[in-house]
Amino acid sequence: MKERILSSLIAVIVVSSLQAQGGDAAVPRLVVGLTIDQLRTDYIEAFSSLYGERGFKRLLREGRFYCNAEYDFINVDAASSVAAVYTGTTPYYNGIPGNCWMDRASLRIIKSVDDTSYMGIYTGESTSPQRLLVSTLSDELMVATQGGAEVYSIAPTREMAVLSAGHAAKGAFWINDDTGKWSGSTFYGSFPNWVTSYNDREGLDFRIDNVAWAPYLPVTSYRFVTSAAKQVSFKHDFTAERRDKYKKYKTSPYVNDEVNRLVNACLSNTPMGQDNVPDLLTLSYYAGNYGHASNAEYAMEIQDTYVRLDNSIGDLLDMIDRKVGLRNTLVFITSTGYTDPDPQDPPQFKVPGGEFHIKRCGALLNMYLMALYGQGQYVETQYDRQIYLNHKLIEDKKLNLTEILDRSADFIVQMSGVRDAYTSQRLALGAWTPRIDKIRNSFHPRLSGDIYVEVMPGWTVVDEYSQTSTVVREAYSSMPLVFFGNSVKPEVVYTPVKMGIVAPTVAHCMRIRAPNAATSAPLNGLRK
Repeated sequence: MKERILSSLIAVIVVSSLQAQGGDAAVPRLVVGLTIDQLRTDYIEAFSSLYGERGFKRLLREGRFYCNAEYDFINVDAASSVAAVYTGTTPYYNGIPGNCWMDRASLRIIKSVDDTSYMGIYTGESTSPQRLLVSTLSDELMVATQGGAEVYSIAPTREMAVLSAGHAAKGAFWINDDTGKWSGSTFYGSFPNWVTSYNDREGLDFRIDNVAWAPYLPVTSYRFVTSAAKQVSFKHDFTAERRDKYKKYKTSPYVNDEVNRLVNACLSNTPMGQDNVPDLLTLSYYAGNYGHASNAEYAMEIQDTYVRLDNSIGDLLDMIDRKVGLRNTLVFITSTGYTDPDPQDPPQFKVPGGEFHIKRCGALLNMYLMALYGQGQYVETQYDRQIYLNHKLIEDKKLNLTEILDRSADFIVQMSGVRDAYTSQRLALGAWTPRIDKIRNSFHPRLSGDIYVEVMPGWTVVDEYSQTSTVVREAYSSMPLVFFGNSVKPEVVYTPVKMGIVAPTVAHCMRIRAPNAATSAPLNGLRK
């Protein structure tokens, strides 16, 4: 009883402190976090002559613009990046190594936000953030305000919506691939009436048959990406895609405007930013190419995407200024830090490469271990450049796991296209190097395989299990991190920064605790 009274007293003190600071511009009434899938700094710079004054140019003029932000783990994707931004830590701690991974218990691929314990709303997908093992920025704000803050998440995709919302948000919404409706999960409680009203009156399904994507600017403007296929123009009619029209729509720049439409409904129908307790709105946009195709295939589309993205960002900033006021709002913009893979280089250019088949690697390794230790299925499965060993068989045979791991790694590195093989024990206990640290950060003891196979750049990894072929490229790709509004001091910064600083920095601005696994110190000198 005493503990409950003490906890309530602490909460009252925290909320009162936040309210007392409400007149101070250093404490935002609203924080807006925007994660843009596949956003690249070099493309922002390359296409700058195509932009207006309200989007990227305004961010560069008035915001703190970090040109070289980095994730400190490998194989970044949409789910792992969003989880890292809002937890302030890596998959090693937060438990989200990717959009999906191999479940060791069932030997089946599971998705990061699947959860059969909760029902979908406007969707058949059962969803929750329960696999996210640590607290998020959203969680810490809700704890600090005893649920008084308004916290919502809006994104085109389920993973980005749920993982940025965290465990304690009042709602996470994403676009249903089959119906175009904004969807949610019973995990977050009752579905807001304002989202239901939007679906019933303004839903994408009412409009998509009249939408076609064509160049925003004269086609002669788009000359910044070279391509063997000379494009005269383009037009993508979503209705022609039939069953996949909403999936394709979500890979076009129009989806960013759809996010903005629901943001407008949210700001119009909730008290976000209207009192002295900070609120949080997490958003996601898309900046990849149409249908996840390569830039070489759709060179004009990727340029038009950035032009329209520039407009969408400008519309969002203007909307926030009208509804809440930018001086009362802290906006931060991040990227997911990866791009859809390019195809293999044409053979006439003789770039070194080949094909590495992870299934064949597992089969050969199993034959090698049988030759050493007798009959048995030593390799249970393989997925995404990881080998999963049969621990029960190894235990039943009373074999030394460390010896088997070391021998397996020594065998794998002799295969064509393999640069190195890292065992789980080497990652956990081996000597530190910058490369091992990044691989370890993407590894989770209960979720990852026993051996990670590092394939040479230029080689194509063929994964028969997931039916994917991915060309390995490790060239540095710059991505931005931007802070804007709420007395942020304008500056363009080229010194690299880690994405792990975002959550503690924003938490510091809101005067709340950082997420419980975020160990980085907040940025200094961010505000005037």
